[in-house]
Formats: sequence, C-alpha cells, structure tokens
Amino acid sequence: MKGEITATNGQLLGTVLAVQANFYRVQLDTLGVDNELHSPMLLCTRRTRLKKIGQQVMVGDRVVVEEPDWLGGRGAVADVLPRRSQLDRPAIANVNQILLVFAVADPPLEPFQLSRFLIKAESTGLDVVLCLNKSDLISPQAQQEISDRLGVWGYQPLFISVQQGLNVQPIGDYLQQKITVIAGPSGVGKSSLINLLIPDANLRVGEVSGKLARGRHTTRHVELFELPSGGLLADTPGFNQPDLDCDPEELVHYFPEARARLAEGSCRFTDCLHRDEPDCVVRGDWERYEHYLEFLEQAIARQTLLNQQADPESSLKLKTKGKGENKYEPKLETKKYRRVSRRSQVQSVRNWDEESEDE
Repeated sequence: MKGEITATNGQLLGTVLAVQANFYRVQLDTLGVDNELHSPMLLCTRRTRLKKIGQQVMVGDRVVVEEPDWLGGRGAVADVLPRRSQLDRPAIANVNQILLVFAVADPPLEPFQLSRFLIKAESTGLDVVLCLNKSDLISPQAQQEISDRLGVWGYQPLFISVQQGLNVQPIGDYLQQKITVIAGPSGVGKSSLINLLIPDANLRVGEVSGKLARGRHTTRHVELFELPSGGLLADTPGFNQPDLDCDPEELVHYFPEARARLAEGSCRFTDCLHRDEPDCVVRGDWERYEHYLEFLEQAIARQTLLNQQADPESSLKLKTKGKGENKYEPKLETKKYRRVSRRSQVQSVRNWDEESEDE
C-alpha cells in the first residue's frame, strides 16, 4: 500500500481512508516523512478544480496532496491518480479482493442469502474469499457437511470463531499488502473480526435481533483500516439483501458451477437464458439452479423496468410485491383524474362571459 513519497512543490502522495461530507482523511506514504515532526494523517478538502471537472474522490483513491499544514493536520487533494478498480456500492477504489463473512449460526446460515451475496461479489470481477464465523457453535461433522456443500458450489470456506479466536491468523495472511472489502449481512461478526485483526479500530459491535434472527446495523460509512501486517481493510455498512444489478445474459457467469458446465460445452443458441431452451448445457440437476432461475426473473424485471423508463410512452409500471414477485400494472393517467384548479375555473368563466358579450 505504501511507496516512495514524491514531493514536488509541496505535493505529497497518500491514500484516502475515509470520506465524510466534504472532507477526506488521507494517510500519507510514510517513507520520507518524519513521524516525530509530522503526522502521516491529514484531513483534506478537494480543490475547486477537481470539483469543476467532476472528479470524484473515493475511499481507496491514491491522491496528490498539496500545501500540508502540519500543525493543523490539514491539506488539500490536488489530483487523483488512475484507479486499478472501482466499486460503486460501496464506493471504493483500487480494491483487490472481497472478504465475504457469514455466520454458520446465530443468525443461521441461509443458502439463498449466501448465494445472493456470492453473485454480487462475483459480479465485481474481484477475487472472493469466503469466511464462515461462529464455527464453535456447530459440530465438526456439521462443518464438514457445509464445506462439502460449498465445495460443490465452487468455494472453499474458511471456518473461524472470532469469539474463541480460532483460525483468525490465516485470514490475516490473505489480506497482506492488499485492499480488501469485507462484506456480509449484519450480525455475522464483521466488526468483531476487524477489531480482532486491528485492535486500534475499536468498531462498535451490534447484537442479533431475536425477533428477526438478523443482525443490527453498526457500520454507517465506508472506511479503510490499516492492518498491522500490511494492507488495508474496508468495513462497509451491513445489509441483508444486496442489489442484483447485472444483465440477464451475464448472470450465469457468476455461478462457478454453471461456468464449469459452459466450459465443457455450449448451448445451441448464443442468447440462451438457460431456462427451457432446447440443448442447454447449463439447465440440469445442480443445487443452485433454482437460485439462478429466481435471480434471472429479478434481472429480467430490472431490465424491463430500465427499458420502460427509457420509453416515456410506456403504459406499464413495475410493482414488486415480495421476494422475486414482480408484476406489471397499467400506469394511471394522472392528468385525466386531476382536479381543475380554481384559477382555471375562474378564467374559463371569464372567457365564456366575454364570448357571450361578443355574440
């Protein structure tokens, strides 16, 4: 994450660790900075020039900082270096991999929810590391069954217990010298894992709701934390159902088991959606095929809605009634049912009176 610092006309290189309002917390490259005299952390604003050209500054950006005020701990972001990668939700740049954290119990592991998160992670094109927390709450036999099941999906999960401190060290080995986004539902132990990996983080930890068997949200914004062994870890706001914003034709490539089937052969039709088309190599008896079909319906509904929004003359609107249940209803022509304003009524009466006088 760190490299040799460049100083030209008072300009320095650094990494944006957090964005709040119009301020950016930037960690400067420490090589060449006297930490006893100068703090490697500055609170920066964005130069007006960047705002005028529409240059967004994101968490994870490599930036040029100028005019540092060491006593006040302030500076200004003068330029943003080219990004290697970029995520929109959460908004973060230069990410290398995604650490997806789930719990095997409390809350219970939900295959459909896990599948949805995995698809979202696969759609980024980044490496995916699957970590299963609270493994101390299940038996070794249950762990093996989960491992075998996910192995068929195409993943080798890492079983850990943050509370017991089991198998946490291997997680740190995966994160060295990389920018990693940690994601997963609320209440599975993401903040607790970060606190264990980075004791100085001191993140607020939430409890699992007994009524919903879901975690309560504790993280409110995206922030990068420096790992003692090197690398940066991004904590993201917890959520229970990430959005699926992929095209229907792309969806199948986010299932490793479907990719394996496509590698062995090809469907008869190039635009096959792998539902009921003849000679389809994807359709068949594999566990997550039902997940694929449900996600496909959602992707088609989303695409239809986008096409409809692009067509102002469309007479239909999309109505979502529940998980995977989408329905199209006719739009109401509001102008037809809108009450005529009192001003228009008075003007109409006046026009009618004038016409009557002319006659």
